[in-house]
Amino acid sequence: MIPAQFDYVKPSSLEEAVRALASDEDAKVIAGGQSLLPLLRLRFAYPSVLVDLAGLDALRSVTDNGSSIEIGALVTHYELTRDPLIAAHAGLLTEAAGTIADPAVRHRGTIGGALSHGDAAGDLPAVVTALDADLVITGPSGSRVLKPGDFFSDYLTTALAPDEILTAIRVPKLSGWGYAYEKFNVTAQAWAIVGVAAAVRRENGQVAEARVGLTNMGSVPVRASAAEAAAAGADASPAALAAAGARADEGTNPPEDLRAAADYRRHLARVLTGRALTAAAGLS
Repeated sequence: MIPAQFDYVKPSSLEEAVRALASDEDAKVIAGGQSLLPLLRLRFAYPSVLVDLAGLDALRSVTDNGSSIEIGALVTHYELTRDPLIAAHAGLLTEAAGTIADPAVRHRGTIGGALSHGDAAGDLPAVVTALDADLVITGPSGSRVLKPGDFFSDYLTTALAPDEILTAIRVPKLSGWGYAYEKFNVTAQAWAIVGVAAAVRRENGQVAEARVGLTNMGSVPVRASAAEAAAAGADASPAALAAAGARADEGTNPPEDLRAAADYRRHLARVLTGRALTAAAGLS
């Protein structure tokens, strides 16, 4: 289909981009376009103005902030897999980004666009949830910072106001942690039926701390808090981590659609969480 008519602007600064959004309540940001363009073609979105962020090179950097790394919102999925700072300090992002769709999408899609789209079936929302990242938002009144639990509101809905832009993601360095991303999908390019982002810190043969984010197990990405609690203090063994993973679906509300029933997603979450925790602990 052909998108509805819209105007197009390409700001040269973040301030100009914010002003363009604030000047029209029906304006919409476009970055890589991998989420927005299909909606435009199907006429599920009717923006009056597209504000193209492609000219904002300041949003393409990855910097070391000491205790965290700051990833600009225009960093592509491909760059997430190649950047040495991300690989050294946020390897979970590196691993998960390498599983997204296909090379063409990874070269165009951006981390900021993926998070702003707010699809709980996407890979990166669950990863930043597991990593407890800070999401930096810029609007007419300046910047504010939200945690993922406050940023993701509902299906395809975030806390971004119409005149705000997600500009950066600050990921805490998890020194000494292991990580793994496990997902089940029908084809390599398809959305995950269920995905699991896990990070584990071991100490004296036990799991000192675990973090688990779930993809497609609710209307927003969720932390598998019961599995995290069960893993913390458990022996760093496949059996113990599989038992912790068996609690991953507690408190979740997985969708039911043509691809999978809710009970099947619960089963996948339990199995994949056990695998992800085991891999993150360096046991597989």
